Amino acid sequence: MEIHQLGILFEQVQLQNSLGDGKTFPDCIARRSLEEINKVYLQERGNPQFDLKVFIEANFLLPKATSIVYKSDLTKSPEDHIRELWKALTRTPDSEGGSLIALPYPYVVPGGRFREIYYWDSYFTMLGLRASGRIDLIQNMVDNFSYLITKVGYIPNGNRTYFLGRSQPPFFSLMVKLLSEEKQKNNLSEDESDPLIIHLPSLEKEYSFWMKGIEELTSSNPSHSRVVRMPDCSVLNRYWDEFATPRPEAYKEDIELSHQSNQSPEILFRHLRAAAESGWDFSSRWFRDENSFATIHTTDIIPVDLNCLLYQLEKILAEAHLLSGNAAKSSDYLKLANQRKAAIMKYCWSEGEHFFFDFDFVEQKQKTQLTLAAVFPLFFELATPNQAIEVERILKEKFLKSGGMTTTLFVSGQQWDAPNGWAPLQWIAYKGLLNYGFDELANRLKVNWITTNRKVYEQTGKMTEKYDVWNKNGEASGGEYPNQDGFGWTNGVYLAMSESI
Repeated sequence: MEIHQLGILFEQVQLQNSLGDGKTFPDCIARRSLEEINKVYLQERGNPQFDLKVFIEANFLLPKATSIVYKSDLTKSPEDHIRELWKALTRTPDSEGGSLIALPYPYVVPGGRFREIYYWDSYFTMLGLRASGRIDLIQNMVDNFSYLITKVGYIPNGNRTYFLGRSQPPFFSLMVKLLSEEKQKNNLSEDESDPLIIHLPSLEKEYSFWMKGIEELTSSNPSHSRVVRMPDCSVLNRYWDEFATPRPEAYKEDIELSHQSNQSPEILFRHLRAAAESGWDFSSRWFRDENSFATIHTTDIIPVDLNCLLYQLEKILAEAHLLSGNAAKSSDYLKLANQRKAAIMKYCWSEGEHFFFDFDFVEQKQKTQLTLAAVFPLFFELATPNQAIEVERILKEKFLKSGGMTTTLFVSGQQWDAPNGWAPLQWIAYKGLLNYGFDELANRLKVNWITTNRKVYEQTGKMTEKYDVWNKNGEASGGEYPNQDGFGWTNGVYLAMSESI
């Protein structure tokens, strides 16, 4: 039994917001067996003197607020601050129990409230570790993710049991490629294999996870799990979750939204979980009506960024098989990559709007929201030169702000919408622009983003998870939960941009 399976006890703790943050209770460690705690709770809860918070504190160890331990030194430059902070953000194996899935090697957490590794965050953190010369930590983190793929069958959202059922944007192949490049740069020894060969079984297994159910697709049953059969019989992917229940770490919020939605609770919860898998939790990008969170319909959507990532995974699988001597398998994956590229162009490029969009396969039409996900085809070099010219124009006219690139153009109150900017998307946009020779806009983006990071650091001593890029003075931004100190991917992108890696 897990804490989030405690039934009435779990529901009451979360719905009453007893610990102030929905993530705290699932992260607790029981002082005795959960079955015994639950039995006592059911016996005592009707007592007029019963105090739920006192009961929790008597029966559970609350997670430590590790972020409070670290104090910033404003005499240090942001670069020195970040390099020093890696130690504070590094966790050792088996440092916690409860819902934590133990990992064999040290790893870097994002910061703040987070006490575990997160999947797609980690790639951007690795960019900063590379700039800091911490290839040892990159190696450890890649090995940890490979371990999770072997143990679980995929990389969960984070290494917590309540995250099982969903993954996050599939950046593992980019992590392995980054490690491979660093090993090559430092000259592999004769008895040392390339990381692409070492981790080929894990890359294959992750690909199988995303393509699970493809053999079950038909014209009358076009979607299963994360795969969708398009009208021309090509296959693209969507975000999904194996469960259709409220997220344990956001139980109260999910239940409250279900009371406002016309969708059945199970369908709504699946859409919410799928959006959490996307990493963009939450954005009007996933809404039918961009003004209404209750209209979220994530699993109906073919996201352009996800399919670009899977295109890259197919290409890296082709490269890894070629390195291992299997030319036939390499050719198979290149063929799959080319088929996916053609489908992305067909369904996600708009000739009328001159931009890349997500595609609603249920309605059989493109979504209309302009989002920064459109830079992924430039980052992975899928876009034609003419398409890139059009995307660059729109980025310059609509997305570039004084603090960096805005995630969307719409202010919805959701943290993955305007006016917020996020480090991973700044990096994807920056490198995507450089790929097509748009150096001027790329450098303007870099200067604007780094300047915002520096301003907030000088004001607060913190690198935070997201920023209000519309604000000329530069400031940390609000969102679904309080802004977090740290912050892994902000640190990583800041160092990578600063050193133009």
